[in-house]
Amino acid sequence: MLKEERQNYILDKVRELNKVKSNELALELKVSEDTIRRDLNQLSHNGLILKVHGGALSTHQKLYHYNESSVFNRENKIKLAKKAIPMFSDGQVIIMSGGTTNLELSRIIPKDLKLTIYTYSLTIAMQLSEHPNVEVILIGGKMHKKALVTVGVNVVKVLSKIKADLCFLGTSGINIEEGITEVGYEVSFIKRVMIASSDNVVALVTSDKLNTTQRYPVCDIVEIHKMITDLDKGDDLLSPYIKKGVEVL
Repeated sequence: MLKEERQNYILDKVRELNKVKSNELALELKVSEDTIRRDLNQLSHNGLILKVHGGALSTHQKLYHYNESSVFNRENKIKLAKKAIPMFSDGQVIIMSGGTTNLELSRIIPKDLKLTIYTYSLTIAMQLSEHPNVEVILIGGKMHKKALVTVGVNVVKVLSKIKADLCFLGTSGINIEEGITEVGYEVSFIKRVMIASSDNVVALVTSDKLNTTQRYPVCDIVEIHKMITDLDKGDDLLSPYIKKGVEVL
């Protein structure tokens, strides 16, 4: 692994965990601890991390904290989110719905990417505020206190005027017959507008949401361009979606 690749790996780890240990990094990267210490010194000199005894800390103060242990199925959501990273490229305009899967995705967006991201989720906007190169546009509206998202006419108006390259759509339920469905009417309507305003729609679906249905319809299966899951592509649960023409990652 080249020096630049190694240091990018270290930065990703610091962003994900907020702290790293030199000995653990040395084992993961199969290099000496002296090499890791030199990397940490350089990253610290460049102001990208804070070097401490035995490792390093993030230089960014957390503006929003959430209880990671309370996120259901978090490991699978992280696995899913990592599959989405190659879809990002500089200069994109992106719409993100709410939900903890999109929250995990927002946490691991590479720091060198320059993006414009619209969201109606307060938690995702706060997480993205720590990214140095993402222009974050939080769409104002009536606050749904339980979900910490904005809803209402203003959200719909703003979204309808956007022309986005990508839409990352969290899902409450998805199956072949009913398509994507939502628990609440207002969020289901907002997601329909998100889809209409985006060139490419990517559904983020943890395996527990597959073949389930909620009360309010969002869109048919054929309206999404890609579906990212925490399963391997060859899993039997995904076969009906692939046969329907959905690109599964």
